[in-house]
Amino acid sequence: MLRTIQILLLFIAFTHAVSSQSMQVFEKFDDFEKKVFKNNDTTYVINFWATWCKPCVKELPYFESFNQSIGDKKIKVLLVSLDFKNQIKSHLEPFIKKNKYTSEVILLSDNKYNTWLEKVDAEWSGSIPATLLLSGKKKLFAEREFESAEDLSKFVHSFIHSL
Repeated sequence: MLRTIQILLLFIAFTHAVSSQSMQVFEKFDDFEKKVFKNNDTTYVINFWATWCKPCVKELPYFESFNQSIGDKKIKVLLVSLDFKNQIKSHLEPFIKKNKYTSEVILLSDNKYNTWLEKVDAEWSGSIPATLLLSGKKKLFAEREFESAEDLSKFVHSFIHSL
């Protein structure tokens, strides 16, 4: 019996450690940029959001739905949270778990926004939600909330067809 409890506790601890490790944290935009801004044949759908942003939270299911619909295509959805690093355990991870999001979530905790916003898009004021589509050297930026999954899908597919 004691052995069973020990194994169960080990399993729970391991599962928790794995789920905690699944979210990458970038303290500097330059490190995030190296991961994502690659010249390859993948189209990236990058949504900048935060748990405290009501319009962001409203549209996240559209990104999740889109991510589940793309299958094996060379499209990758990245949900880039701008939440505070000290709130990963208290806000971000519980939010992701509660909503059962399977898209890749990244925390970008570089609070020197004025040094990196223009690297995303020269016109970005910094408001969220914001979405960047990136494929090789081509990009399209939207500083707005998507009204539906169909709205997001049309936006992404029009970009892909323009490549």
